[in-house]
Amino acid sequence: MKEIKEKHPLAMRWTHWINFPILTIMIWSGTLIYWANDVYTITLFGHKFFGFFPEGFYTAFHIQKRLAEGMAFHFLFMWAFALNGLVYVLYTMISGEWRELVPQKKSFKEAWLVLLHDLHIRKMAPPQKKYNAAQRIAYTAIIVMGFGSLITGLAIYKPVQFYYLAWLCGGYHFARILHFALTIGYVFFFLIHIIQVILAGWNNFRSVISGFEVVNKPDPKSIVETPVPSDEKPVQ
Repeated sequence: MKEIKEKHPLAMRWTHWINFPILTIMIWSGTLIYWANDVYTITLFGHKFFGFFPEGFYTAFHIQKRLAEGMAFHFLFMWAFALNGLVYVLYTMISGEWRELVPQKKSFKEAWLVLLHDLHIRKMAPPQKKYNAAQRIAYTAIIVMGFGSLITGLAIYKPVQFYYLAWLCGGYHFARILHFALTIGYVFFFLIHIIQVILAGWNNFRSVISGFEVVNKPDPKSIVETPVPSDEKPVQ
């Protein structure tokens, strides 16, 4: 017997779907900024061992220096990214949804079991409520990453006015490295998240859109009661 069950509140669904295109634009515009000033390399003793985008990449794809365009989009959508994240965090705190999202002491151990189950190495998945242990860790980490991107971004954007943020990030140059590393983290999160959504199936994806999921419940009519044996002797 199938039953429709509420899973995701409207506020969480809205902030989720609004954040997806905003973060995509932030990554795209950040890439334009990086391409206009390709400074991140792996260098040791003055010798450049690795560059994220070699010169042949720019030549093959005819990539132009679009620094002004990238900065305009990046700084505009930065405020939308921050506002949407603030609404999400405030809602989870006020509504109590944070209890379902914040990792517990056993979450890190269970996350490993979830991974083994997803890789079809372990048959049984660990018990879960609304989110499993791996999801708790991932969704909490993405909030921390968003806060880190905002802090490092402001430190890069206005290093003089927000000098205390630049100091907190270890200086202007280290703030740029952290900001770039967080962007790479978002890309990996996107890829893993999309793969997980595909593996979870249509019912899970539908719940993020509609807020409801279809669950299978046993039919009460099909449940046969087993008589409980009695130790009492029959009365003579």
